[in-house]
Amino acid sequence: MADREGEEQAADDLVGFDRVVSSSADELERAAEAALRPRRLHEFVGQPVVRDQLSLVLRAAMSRGSAPDHVLLSGPPGLGKTTLAMIIAAELGTSLRVTSGPAIQHAGDLAAVLSSLTEGEVLFIDEIHRLARPAEELLYVAMEDFRVDIIVGKGAGASAIPLSLPRFTAVGATTRAGLLPAPLRDRFGFTGHLEFYDDADLEKVLVRSAKLLGIELEGAAAGEIASRSRGTPRIANRLLRRVRDWAEVLGTGHLDLAAARSALGVYEVDERGLDRLDRAVLTALCTRFGGGPVGLSTLAVSVGEEPETVETVAEPFLVREGLMARSPRGRVATSQTWAHLGLTPPAAGGTLFDVDS
Repeated sequence: MADREGEEQAADDLVGFDRVVSSSADELERAAEAALRPRRLHEFVGQPVVRDQLSLVLRAAMSRGSAPDHVLLSGPPGLGKTTLAMIIAAELGTSLRVTSGPAIQHAGDLAAVLSSLTEGEVLFIDEIHRLARPAEELLYVAMEDFRVDIIVGKGAGASAIPLSLPRFTAVGATTRAGLLPAPLRDRFGFTGHLEFYDDADLEKVLVRSAKLLGIELEGAAAGEIASRSRGTPRIANRLLRRVRDWAEVLGTGHLDLAAARSALGVYEVDERGLDRLDRAVLTALCTRFGGGPVGLSTLAVSVGEEPETVETVAEPFLVREGLMARSPRGRVATSQTWAHLGLTPPAAGGTLFDVDS
């Protein structure tokens, strides 16, 4: 199961870098994002429930003069989990130690990180659901008892030497909270789930980013970019940079509605945020298979992609938008699919699913 999870994540990561509407990010993307990240909780746009709850947790801990409870942040990629981890450290006035689940393959790797923490430091573990099992078990004890057991020797002569740790705050981030073992999940005192943003909050994100980048962004252009950003700030900021590129090279340098529409047309992002792959999947489903149902492998072959790519990269957004549905017999088009593509749905008696089907 763990191997399968790792393969799917790797497939998602590799394909995601080729798409302007991907919620994944490589090192260059993260470097570009760094300049746009809010530094304090009051600067963070959106997620009002999580923001208010987290503010209360941090303020209460600071008033007591103690480290706050461990924090688990879950939700789709690109919504601000890493940013919130950085904000937690900034609000507490302490440093942030960053690592990730895939980087910790052995208990010794985690023990080395834990033993180097200082009092009150924040340890951020991205993709925590991908921790190796021995490291998970070590983390249980470290989070609850603030100690690690160092094993000396082997076999019957081995002994465990307890090593006390300073009180620290662990912040875990995961896109798949259901894969976390219950013992690990229960050790987090606060769990926040990040939801997709609405267009109004994305517009605020874009206006703030434009100011930081020194861009003149009209309100209509911000609304246009926000409506095509799939509810994800990372995508919104990426599209903003692409629109800026178009405006500087082919336009007047001013980001108005016409520039936004022209630039997004060049990058094949339509009014609902669909790109080439999304439309290829939906078009094949409707024109080649009559709206379905059709199996995943057959659908993937018809668009020249791997099944894992269609399932993990394109399908989640299409299902969320009501443009595709899953049935026991395979993938099917909904009534919205035909309308969006401008195609005529099948005649009476054909396959036509509503969003709730």
